[in-house]
Amino acid sequence: MNPKKYRKEEPISYALGTTLMIELLKTWPKQVQTVYVHSDTDRNETYAMIESLCAEHGIALAQNNKAFNILSDKDNCFVIGEFRKFENPMNGDFPHVVLVNPSNAGNLGTIIRTAVGFGISNLAIITPAVDIFDPKVIRASMGSFFHLNFGLFSDFSEYKKAYPKRSMYPFMLKSSQNLSETPIEGKYSLIFGNEATGLSDEYLHIGQSVRIAHSGDIDSLNLPMAVGIALYEATKETFRK
Repeated sequence: MNPKKYRKEEPISYALGTTLMIELLKTWPKQVQTVYVHSDTDRNETYAMIESLCAEHGIALAQNNKAFNILSDKDNCFVIGEFRKFENPMNGDFPHVVLVNPSNAGNLGTIIRTAVGFGISNLAIITPAVDIFDPKVIRASMGSFFHLNFGLFSDFSEYKKAYPKRSMYPFMLKSSQNLSETPIEGKYSLIFGNEATGLSDEYLHIGQSVRIAHSGDIDSLNLPMAVGIALYEATKETFRK
């Protein structure tokens, strides 16, 4: 039980924090190898739940303060779950969020949390991109990562080939179509570029490009905010019911 600093090429990742640990144990217990507990962890009801779930699934629960020095830079992290990376394929019958070359771990985790919160749990990532299993992504998702279906694609054409006949909505500043005037219909895909450059002009010719209207005092919205607004508009009728 000697944890190593996270590396993208390794088959192991980590869930840092109590909330994430509980979600991991509830959703993917067979992938969990070890749960590390700091000696300062309160032995409260939450800890008892983690202890019970570990016992139920035969998962080692180890007190190891050194693990926290290696894996976490947060002072308030007292539980860490070590788990094997897994696949959870997307469902083509439901809405998708598509991110083209996302580069920021915190943003990706926030987007995952927002998407799952609006009931859209299918995420396509066009690479190169930030590592979806980076513990910073998982932590920023607040555990919603473990409810996510996801796929990685080398380019957008690969995604289109895998999921044809979908309503495509690229979000672009150059679009003349306002989101508030655009019905989001069918098996749809909401498509967003990365934090720095957005989508290239070729996406103007894919499906129906749309823009989110805002004041001229800013040049653009940040990516998590834009995705959140788009998700709200796309799902508001569902939640109104």
